[in-house]
Amino acid sequence: MSILVDSVEKVFGAQKALKGVSLRLERGEVVGLLGPNGAGKSTLMRLVTGFLPPTSGRVEVRGFDVMDEPLEAKRRVGYLPEHNPIHEDMYVREYLRFVAGVHAVKHRNERVDAVIEEVGLTPEVHKKIGQLSKGYRQRVGLAQALVHDPEVLILDEPTSGLDPIQLVDIRALIRRLGEDRTVILSTHIMQEVEAMCDRVVLIRLGEIVADAPLGEFMAAEGGLEAQFKALTA
Repeated sequence: MSILVDSVEKVFGAQKALKGVSLRLERGEVVGLLGPNGAGKSTLMRLVTGFLPPTSGRVEVRGFDVMDEPLEAKRRVGYLPEHNPIHEDMYVREYLRFVAGVHAVKHRNERVDAVIEEVGLTPEVHKKIGQLSKGYRQRVGLAQALVHDPEVLILDEPTSGLDPIQLVDIRALIRRLGEDRTVILSTHIMQEVEAMCDRVVLIRLGEIVADAPLGEFMAAEGGLEAQFKALTA
């Protein structure tokens, strides 16, 4: 099993952001977390990455508890947050070498060159990150999440703000990345889930209200959009 979320709750003061959430995810799945703003998607993803501790319950990545064995769990996770905290004054390769160093990646230069090619950054590699378009900045974000070759990718709104051409490229890239990894991506855009995901998890007010293969949602009357409206109303 790649990811285990077992009866997890997360409380912020008087607000219960997650309420007894449970999930099991396997390698080779691209799973879409779909829900309205404030549903708990980002909170759940941050718990899986180890950025936040659960108030109760258990989270494991590749068999490592994110609280009891945080370093082992985090080594297996690549994370692209919604607001990508990249250093705009650094050159693309310089930044990725820095991130690879943080992860103590072996054969750092070779790995950085490989991930630059994998995400399609080669044409822009000579530029500073601040000179890049939104689409290429997203590619830099994906590259930093991939540079240590993680088994799990957590992508928070990975296509936000992209133009139609960039959307096609990034969608195809995420599909390729999910062939031999576990990918969790959050979005509130149903078309993104339909384009990239094998499985859909609907979240409303901190609770999972549906979890099924994409095909089941699409086969139901009205498709994914109707199911989403009915279950998150």
